[in-house]
Amino acid sequence: MKENTFKKVGASNKRMYGERKILICGVPPAEHATLLTFFKQYGFGDFPTVFISRQDEEKKLGEIISRPHLDGYRSNTGGTRTIILSGFTENELRRVLEAYRDARIPKPLMATLTPTSETWTVRKLIGELAREAEAMKRIKRERSTTLRTPHKKKDNS
Repeated sequence: MKENTFKKVGASNKRMYGERKILICGVPPAEHATLLTFFKQYGFGDFPTVFISRQDEEKKLGEIISRPHLDGYRSNTGGTRTIILSGFTENELRRVLEAYRDARIPKPLMATLTPTSETWTVRKLIGELAREAEAMKRIKRERSTTLRTPHKKKDNS
């Protein structure tokens, strides 16, 4: 994972990399309309959205990002539930993350498009995101264990 690093999300209205678009992978066709409604409800209904199919796993994100709005809608996306946000501002990204925390919908792996990830295949990006998610879980477990470990009192006898 040397190509990736965890970065804290700032609070800027400056747009991040890429054209404004939402890429969705791993969401069953029956949930596509619900997900579009979710994004609209939180103010992102004007973002073109592309649904990535299972056949696209070996295609590069740079190729997929150029597809038209609703490409792949109601197609079998399969795979790991993943959302890739492109051209969002940091503040918009924060709103999406907060909305997912509050919503009662399955949580996806999430990423923003970068110049590096744009050259990756969908499969590679999802693999990297899965490794990062596991690393974050491990860090949280270690913190939790450290916080719960009782400290031994010194015996001064």
